[in-house]
Amino acid sequence: MMYGKSVLMPYLLDRKIAVIDYIIISHFDTDHCQGLLYIMEEMKVRNVIIGKQFEDCTNYQKFLKIVREKKLNLQVVEAGNRINIEKNVYFDILWPCTNKKISENCINNNSLVCKLVYKNFSLLFTGDIEELAEKAILNLYKDNLEILKASCIKVAHHGSKTSSIYEFLKAVRPKIALIGVGKNNLYGHPNEGTLKNLHDIGAEFYRTDECGEITIENIGNDIKVKKCKD
Repeated sequence: MMYGKSVLMPYLLDRKIAVIDYIIISHFDTDHCQGLLYIMEEMKVRNVIIGKQFEDCTNYQKFLKIVREKKLNLQVVEAGNRINIEKNVYFDILWPCTNKKISENCINNNSLVCKLVYKNFSLLFTGDIEELAEKAILNLYKDNLEILKASCIKVAHHGSKTSSIYEFLKAVRPKIALIGVGKNNLYGHPNEGTLKNLHDIGAEFYRTDECGEITIENIGNDIKVKKCKD
């Protein structure tokens, strides 16, 4: 919870954000949800979205407790669903899929994968899916790979060597790739193989360990990337 209190909450308040319209939790690994659980407890939140869960854990049970106590509007989604945010803005849910659930490393590989679409701009969020899930997603949409195409991608699992296979990235064909990764992290993220795959498909990639906060602006057909360390 300390990151929610010491980082996320001050960040939001500094930008005069007092109400959250949507919180989307990709999965219930601590580094992907704990700060958001604090925000759910301490701020007004209108909607919370999670993928269908196939494995229980402490963070998930804490999440359900907060939802009940705060009487939050919870949406549980899976592949094939669409979340309409406002005119011209929606999320297509691409994964997880009940009939294709992955048992190995279940929480990561059944992460919520969704594509934000705004007019001609799109951004694919991938949680912590690994190669098994990427191959399953490619197979699920093999007759309509265009649905995976996105202007930008949030690179899976912090650029880990277990994710971002060439075939998956080639199907997405992003112009911009964003890698959320801590400086001097213990895992060696992002992996050199992942960076090579991004280079080979022609994507520009930006890392939070080098760039700090990254802001994406879509103006017409142009995508502008702003880095706080510029």
